[in-house]
Amino acid sequence: MITVNLYYKGINGAARAFANEMESSGIADAIRAEKGNLRYEYFQPLNDAETILLIDSWTDQAAIDAHHKSPMMGQIVALRDKYDLHMTAERFVSEDLGSDEAFIRK
Repeated sequence: MITVNLYYKGINGAARAFANEMESSGIADAIRAEKGNLRYEYFQPLNDAETILLIDSWTDQAAIDAHHKSPMMGQIVALRDKYDLHMTAERFVSEDLGSDEAFIRK
């Protein structure tokens, strides 16, 4: 599994408005329905009202590549431009937890 944390940053509530429009327009649900998508959820840090975090998880790189080539990417880019958002990203590749499993409370 590959997870990408995308931080959308704007001013005057733009990042929150972007996330709300992604949800209300159905774009977020369409992405969730794409083959290989495991998670697509927005969050807001408690200490930063101008940032929205998107946690975006996929089965593999091929699924991400297909998503990036989909028509939805054009819609996402247009909304990012509309709200004048800037982004930073973190990428994580899941591995077997191994000995760390003992420390995970389920």
